[in-house]
Amino acid sequence: MDTVVSPIRLFDASEPHRFARAVSDLRDGFGHWRLAVALAWGDIKQRYRGSVLGPFWVTLTTAAMVVALGFFYSFILKVEPGTYFPWLAISLILWAIIGQAITEGADCFISSEGVIRQISLPFTVHVLRCVLRNLLVAAHNLPLVFVVMFLFDISPGLAGLAFFGGLLLLVINAFWVAFFLGIICARFRDISPIIGSLMQLIFFVTPIIWLPEQLGDRITWLSLNPFNAIMETMRAPLLGRPIVMEVWLQALGYTAVLWGLGLGFFTRFRGRIAFWV
Repeated sequence: MDTVVSPIRLFDASEPHRFARAVSDLRDGFGHWRLAVALAWGDIKQRYRGSVLGPFWVTLTTAAMVVALGFFYSFILKVEPGTYFPWLAISLILWAIIGQAITEGADCFISSEGVIRQISLPFTVHVLRCVLRNLLVAAHNLPLVFVVMFLFDISPGLAGLAFFGGLLLLVINAFWVAFFLGIICARFRDISPIIGSLMQLIFFVTPIIWLPEQLGDRITWLSLNPFNAIMETMRAPLLGRPIVMEVWLQALGYTAVLWGLGLGFFTRFRGRIAFWV
């Protein structure tokens, strides 16, 4: 009777094949997308348990801010309310999506600490869970955009379809920023509140409550603000503003840089995440 000898698998610690393992994690994680959707939906139900309006509280809060800030800042900045209100409303809605994606993405591994320690799952599942959760919450705010467009008679036409391209860039950035910041915050727990403070500062230096045209000759400095580039790819099509190719190139460039940082950090530190959380 012949004896079957199983092949011996050698592992060299000096060549751990980190990149191959990271790619395998990404592939397996996307293969578990149904689990990520279920976990994201469970998070939303848990967060708003006992609430009558649930995520629609975010919609009401945004609408209240638009009304209050719209009258106040249109008077201070001396901008026509019919021009300023749509700008402010859409900017605040998009900023809420971006800000939530970054702050929650920074805690994506920390918030999944219990699952990571008990169940062997691809780390990509936890990132997808965070991104999908934010998309589901954002879906409650997007109808407010169409209300604003209807009230102020904004009809972008076919150019408005470019919004979905900008939304795709936002989702890609949210995915990789969760890897990048999630790993850093898992290692250094005091980084997460710092990110929250930085987002408040970035809010005021990004054209949200003020218009880019008010910078005058200094408008070129906005190219250094990645948040403005990503936001403008969605905001300009919705407002019927000209679609500037330079802004799209900036957004694609920042997306590529973040992609490289996220994948690089995940490749290098993937094996340590479970110990850091």
